[in-house]
Amino acid sequence: MNPASELVSKLWRLCALLRKDGITYQQYVTELTYLLFLKMASEQKDESKIPEAYRWGALRSANEAEVLQRYRQALVDLGDTAKVPDRSIVAIFKNATTIVREPVNLRKLIDAIDGLRWFSMDRDAFGDAYEGLLQKMAEETKRGAGQYFTPRVLIDVMVRLMQPKPGEVIQDPAAGTGGFLIAADRFMKATTDGYFELSGDGQAFQDQQAFRGIENVPDTYRLLLMNLHLHAMAPDNMALADTLSPSGSDGRFKRADLILTNPPFGPAGGPPTRDDLSLTDRVSSYQLPFVEHIIRALKPGGRAAVVVPDNVLFDEGRGKALRRRLMNWCDLHTILRLPTGIFYAQGVKTNVLFFTRAETDAPVKDATQAVWIYDMR
Repeated sequence: MNPASELVSKLWRLCALLRKDGITYQQYVTELTYLLFLKMASEQKDESKIPEAYRWGALRSANEAEVLQRYRQALVDLGDTAKVPDRSIVAIFKNATTIVREPVNLRKLIDAIDGLRWFSMDRDAFGDAYEGLLQKMAEETKRGAGQYFTPRVLIDVMVRLMQPKPGEVIQDPAAGTGGFLIAADRFMKATTDGYFELSGDGQAFQDQQAFRGIENVPDTYRLLLMNLHLHAMAPDNMALADTLSPSGSDGRFKRADLILTNPPFGPAGGPPTRDDLSLTDRVSSYQLPFVEHIIRALKPGGRAAVVVPDNVLFDEGRGKALRRRLMNWCDLHTILRLPTGIFYAQGVKTNVLFFTRAETDAPVKDATQAVWIYDMR
């Protein structure tokens, strides 16, 4: 077992401390996010931006009578721009609250985390361990969760097939915990010696401009920011917003070179509120409006790999009009039919659509000439 996997197993066993209080798996991982952030800063001697009263050593040395109150105040102050100038720290802790009710349980968590063997962990290993926690959470919540997490193997296959290149704007309009964006970053680093082969401007672009994401659920957005932080990726172009609202048509989310995404499925609680989704403006589900967003968000020649349910391929009405738009404006060159039940409830049938926007801003006709279908069912 590698160090990150061993750490994941030990951290996951700590969940038993809180499960008896009725804590959900996502609440547990969110709670660990706060504590692991502080512990990682301590391990890496990078606590200068954290007020001294809230650093790991201060929490560790606090007695049981004061530790919970100090921790609660830390969550409030670390999410306050007036107390902490670092925007990425504030974003992770914004509106943070603890679900720990008993000081003794918090003390056990702190002591257990402090007792783990961290000295061999570099930043990538911290990131791997955190992604391992997210994967464990996904496995545990598979049967009933409203939030679904794309399996790493599928993410890696999609990224490898799409071959992201340095200098491209890469977007995930349903970012979740950032799996696609992090995998794309990892792929490009592997081909450029960690971006050291790029010019100074090229490195700056990768650090600050290359990746764009939107996530609509506050707690998942917090996990996204932490995941990016642990992988040394800037959170500046990540938005806590609804892609199907006017926020999704913000200039940051237009003219993408590559879109990699697994949008949510099912009812959306109402139609999109954007005025540019002309084909799906009255559709009260997620999947069709997200596909229209992706078509419109790609620049000429831009590429996309998108997980969709079967109804995107077979629905009449707006679904049929959307497919016509997709095949006219884009070259839908490949459909990969996925095995059922790999990450959704058993029986839900999913596909990956691979397509390329036509090389012109003007609407075109018949950009799709032929479609390869690979059926893994």
